[in-house]
Amino acid sequence: MKVTFNINFHTVWGQKLCVVGSIPELGSWEPALAKEMSYKGDGNWQLELEVTSPVKDIEYRYFLSVNDKQVFEEWEKNHQVFFIGQADQYTLYDYWQVRPANLAFYSSAFTKSLFAHPCNTHERVVKSGKRLTIKISVPRVEKNQRVAITGNQDCLGNWHPDKALILSCDTFPVWHIDLDAGEISYPLEYKFLICDDQQQPLYWEEDENRVLNLPSQQVGETVIVSGLYFRDNLPLWRCAGSVIPVFSLRSEKSFGVGDLGDLRMLVDWARKTCQRIIQVLPMNDTTTTHTRTDSYPYSAISIYALHPMYISLPDLGELADPEKAAFFARKQAELNGLDAVDYEQTVRYKLEYCREYFRQEGEAILSTSEYREFFAQNESWLMPYAAYCYLRDMYRTSDFTQWKENSVFDKNTIRELCSVGGKAYPEISFLYFLQYVLHTQFKGVSDYARKNGIVLKGDLPIGVNRTSVEAWMEPKYFNMNGQAGAPPDDFSVNGQNWGFPTYNWDMMEKDNFSWWKKRFRKLEDYFDSFRIDHILGFFRIWEVPSEYVQGLCGHFNPALPLTPNEIEQYGLDFNEARLTTPHINREFLPELFGDQTEEVIGAFLAQSSSRHFVLKPFCDTQRKVEALFAGKTDEASLRIKKGLFAIANEVLFLRDPREPDKFHPRISASQSYLYRELSASDQYAFDQLYWNFFYHRHNEFWKAQAFNRLTPLVGSTNMLVCGEDLGMIPESVPDVMNKLQIFSLEIERMPKTPQREFSDLYNLPYHSVCTTSTHDMTPLRSWWKEDRAKIQRYYNNVLGYAGDAPEECTADLATQIVSNHLATASMLAIIPIQDWFAMDDFIKRKDYEAERINVPSDSNHYWRYRMHITLEKLIEADCLNNKITELIRNSGRK
Repeated sequence: MKVTFNINFHTVWGQKLCVVGSIPELGSWEPALAKEMSYKGDGNWQLELEVTSPVKDIEYRYFLSVNDKQVFEEWEKNHQVFFIGQADQYTLYDYWQVRPANLAFYSSAFTKSLFAHPCNTHERVVKSGKRLTIKISVPRVEKNQRVAITGNQDCLGNWHPDKALILSCDTFPVWHIDLDAGEISYPLEYKFLICDDQQQPLYWEEDENRVLNLPSQQVGETVIVSGLYFRDNLPLWRCAGSVIPVFSLRSEKSFGVGDLGDLRMLVDWARKTCQRIIQVLPMNDTTTTHTRTDSYPYSAISIYALHPMYISLPDLGELADPEKAAFFARKQAELNGLDAVDYEQTVRYKLEYCREYFRQEGEAILSTSEYREFFAQNESWLMPYAAYCYLRDMYRTSDFTQWKENSVFDKNTIRELCSVGGKAYPEISFLYFLQYVLHTQFKGVSDYARKNGIVLKGDLPIGVNRTSVEAWMEPKYFNMNGQAGAPPDDFSVNGQNWGFPTYNWDMMEKDNFSWWKKRFRKLEDYFDSFRIDHILGFFRIWEVPSEYVQGLCGHFNPALPLTPNEIEQYGLDFNEARLTTPHINREFLPELFGDQTEEVIGAFLAQSSSRHFVLKPFCDTQRKVEALFAGKTDEASLRIKKGLFAIANEVLFLRDPREPDKFHPRISASQSYLYRELSASDQYAFDQLYWNFFYHRHNEFWKAQAFNRLTPLVGSTNMLVCGEDLGMIPESVPDVMNKLQIFSLEIERMPKTPQREFSDLYNLPYHSVCTTSTHDMTPLRSWWKEDRAKIQRYYNNVLGYAGDAPEECTADLATQIVSNHLATASMLAIIPIQDWFAMDDFIKRKDYEAERINVPSDSNHYWRYRMHITLEKLIEADCLNNKITELIRNSGRK
């Protein structure tokens, strides 16, 4: 079979075009084995290829080569040609594929959910034996719409829309039509249009008519023109949705915590209220201690395994033993009666129920072909995960460095541990069973959401637990001597220390970021969109030395630390001992310790000069201080601990751990006591250095890092990618996110313009998610109580009211605030469910403080918020539901 590739691409001397593809004749995706094209003049390149492989289709792509090195390639999506019928010759006319300006519509959020089209083929007889196929990408075609073609000849209806031909859609968003070239006289003028399901035209293409002028075809030859894009100028498409952690859902059937059955019910509510997207928090297993500290959803022990607490017990099945069934029914009623999640009790009894059901049905389930298929597809992570859980419980610690002979992961040892019939297998097989049930239930909910046109949006944590399966199994990818966190912001003045290991990006890049790509592929099992938590970590991560508890003395990694000479060029005398060793002037001690000052000096401080003190060796790091005060909760002890932590932060520069002769200025150093001791000229010099270091020095450097990491990752997934770009944002972030079309996160009370107190909702970018609050913030009603002066300005200057702001955020005020967010240009307006509730006096919770999900400044926060009403009652709450529906429709959102 002869296949001829044609493409128009203008090059300069020394450049050449090549084709690489899925068959041996095209190098089997090896660029070094790609086929070089021949230049035919006027930008036209051609390759004639004899295909002897017995294939039904070929995937391929073009790239530009200089000196036998690939220097520029097409957008990530491949060309594809299917060999059908009796043709023995295929001639392909392709267009170079560039990243579409409307990339979001190519994501699975649209192709599998919002605009999903069933496979439909309009067969047309080609009597002449000369088939002409025209293919075009048209993603923005809603479910009741079709793509048609008309043109200047009888076979295309002579420009009459009612005679236009409907295109087939078997690989949405690509549409195609087969024409009989024997009925065509070139040049052929044509245009595409979008029709409704009654074939009435809705939108015509923009610009001039398309013109096709091809050489005459031979009998038995199929010509395919592909790579076309629909030229549109349609109104902005926008939708609305809700965000809530799955554990926060409540129904009459759940068992003390929201589960996958509840998520399915939330889909029903979303559909009823014209919402199109549901965002959840991470759902991975976080079990390290079997205590409430495991409630933190961003500290996963596996990037693949789901948390067993999300199993829907009603969907799992009933227990045959009536006494046991009655026992668990009582526990369900008891736990469902609580205002918040009792994490320990809920997980304990849900797992006990699952064990009972496994004893009853496990053998039969594990023998099914569906389970065997699941195991085969997931064995690479499932077996190490099960072994990890078994060893964690056997050694009574998740710290694998204490697992004796199992402290270092060994594939063969783990395979033997998990072998069928072995001592550990009863527990191992139960862990397999849990993950199979979770996958099956979640896949069912995902398919149900897609069927109903609802997008499920997941959450990808930036880090993993330092004692996770991945840290044990693949330590080469992690820097275990550092801790990931975040610099100070509105959430936490001392910064955040998440405790996660930082990434060894150099090692990850060597295998083309496969670790991340596998994470993305697993998310695709359940979600069509996802949020990259702390996307700034792909530019640089805030790395905190292991001896610190707080995040204030961290530094960015990677970074360009300063030499002493560079520091002194700003006019600051670099006295290394004075500026890098934690110490404090005696005059400031009463501010930290009050009437306990003398006691603290005697017990914890050593004099380093006539006026200064340093911490004694037994308490000279925050980790040592934390250990000293472990379990002490009295006010005096807490104040001393806080003060000693503050002294440990008293430096102006931090030594770089990789280049010890270079230094980072400490973040927020102008708030330190040491800064207050500087002369006015030294303060000015430090301020200039600080501003340049944090806001200018790294811009291009971090931009290059982000493009290098994010470009292949975003290109590897079909999901709609969103980023959480809050906090201390480098100047380069918007440019990178815009070029890669990663949606930004926009919050009115966290403006990205320093000069503004509140974001300008009228000028938000289209490729963004706007919301009233996040899980790290107070919901609307609590926020209204936080800062009276700020709320007064918001009430007068933003909402436009005169007079004093009300003491409470009333239902009417909440409705106006939500309505303002729905009116923005952001494609996605995703509202926390607590803020939807705030719009209805009969639905909203009486105790507004109980609605908060997380307090970022508290590293030991208990994540336990739960809806106060059931989903059954919410679905029947017509007053609120009608208001939500009306607000969404009036805003022009779909």
